[in-house]
Amino acid sequence: MVVWRRWILPILLVIILGACAAGLVKLAFFPEAQAAAMGPGAEITDPVMPVERGSVINELSLSGNVARDNAYPVRSEVNGTVTAVHVGGGAVAAGRVLFTVKQDDPVRNIDIVAPEAGDLSEIAVIKGQQVSVGGDVVTLSPARYHLVAAVEPVQLYRLVNAPAEATVSITGGPAPFACTGVQVQVTAEGGASVQCSIPAEQTVFAGLPAQMDLALGQVEDALVIPVTAVQGGSGSGVVWVDAGDGEDPQERTVTLGVSDGTTVEVVEGLEEGEMVRQFVPGFVAPVEEYCYEIEPGVEQCESGMSW
Repeated sequence: MVVWRRWILPILLVIILGACAAGLVKLAFFPEAQAAAMGPGAEITDPVMPVERGSVINELSLSGNVARDNAYPVRSEVNGTVTAVHVGGGAVAAGRVLFTVKQDDPVRNIDIVAPEAGDLSEIAVIKGQQVSVGGDVVTLSPARYHLVAAVEPVQLYRLVNAPAEATVSITGGPAPFACTGVQVQVTAEGGASVQCSIPAEQTVFAGLPAQMDLALGQVEDALVIPVTAVQGGSGSGVVWVDAGDGEDPQERTVTLGVSDGTTVEVVEGLEEGEMVRQFVPGFVAPVEEYCYEIEPGVEQCESGMSW
């Protein structure tokens, strides 16, 4: 007992106090090393995921406005002299007689009529005036309407082989109805829009906001992967396949089908169960924030991007 109190206990106390002193010195003069030791030690790896079966519904909803169809000139179909002007502008019905022209050869009177209902403007003839075939006689704004919706250029690939018909919904207006003649338009400046013709029986007004819904395709029980795994996307692309042997993922060309902007169908090039890299090289994916204590009462958080 005397040996324990005189020798062993003092030696143990010296060792413990020495260890504590060394720790305090390290914490005081080498905080970076301490933080590194306490920080996350796992390596950043590229996440992979299996090729699975699923459904893809490619639907696109666009916001737009109702607009009146563009005005166009009504042209004379004969050579002759205007003998009567029957309108002074304003609204006309389809088939309304606009002018009467006395044809030169053979001599006869011919009525020029409104090809469709609309509003007249810019009447370019008067009684006694000579007109010729193809000459503009009046401008007609047809009583027809269409819906035009802006679309992001990046979505244009989704609109390849777009259907000829869309569904239109107008807040406070009639029940959703079919809008025909869907057209995708791209300007020289790079702006893009989708337009469709509103049926004549629908009562609408220029400027009304409306929504255009396009059903672009649907597949069931198909091989699917996230679009982030594909470099490309319209018809074909490249994915990185991980064989699970520790080697770098290998590039593979695949044939693609329907996409909803998040998931894409793989028609050819992959088998169910194969592992593919979730993000293509260069794709910025968020990394979950990780927080740890660097010293008592002080916490440090790290987050970043995986490339």
